[in-house]
Amino acid sequence: MTDAPNALSGNQKRKMKSASRLYAVQALFQMEHSSHSLDQVRREFLDFRFGAEVEEGEEMIDGDIDLFARLLEEAVRWQAKIDKMTDRALVAKWPIDRIDPTLRALFRAAGAELVAFDTPPKVVIVEYVDIARAFFPETKEPKFVNAVLDHMAREARPEAF
Repeated sequence: MTDAPNALSGNQKRKMKSASRLYAVQALFQMEHSSHSLDQVRREFLDFRFGAEVEEGEEMIDGDIDLFARLLEEAVRWQAKIDKMTDRALVAKWPIDRIDPTLRALFRAAGAELVAFDTPPKVVIVEYVDIARAFFPETKEPKFVNAVLDHMAREARPEAF
């Protein structure tokens, strides 16, 4: 017997989780720069971004809806704690409100995963460094993200190191 038609391979599930993390960063960025609520932004992403056609015949990958929703909810719930963790990981002269808003959204999504999820910290770091590479190709931001997330992970989950 073959698998059910809706069964996904491990690789497909991993890609969907990665896509959800990227969408969460974009959604958190959008929430910060608009007057839209978490529910409004979540609905927009689920209705118009997940699986949307970006170019003729090319679709954006579907994300893991539950992971996406939970990342947004936990990032909002734990934002003050996550921002303080991020501040401690940054150079003293660069508090979180002075960094690029895309990086701020990225640190909030990653911080939510470090604080409220069971995802291994090293997986969180790799995933969000990859997202930084997508937003900032050929720059030093991915190395910066790696260093900040490493510091945040060691604070949030010291037992994992």
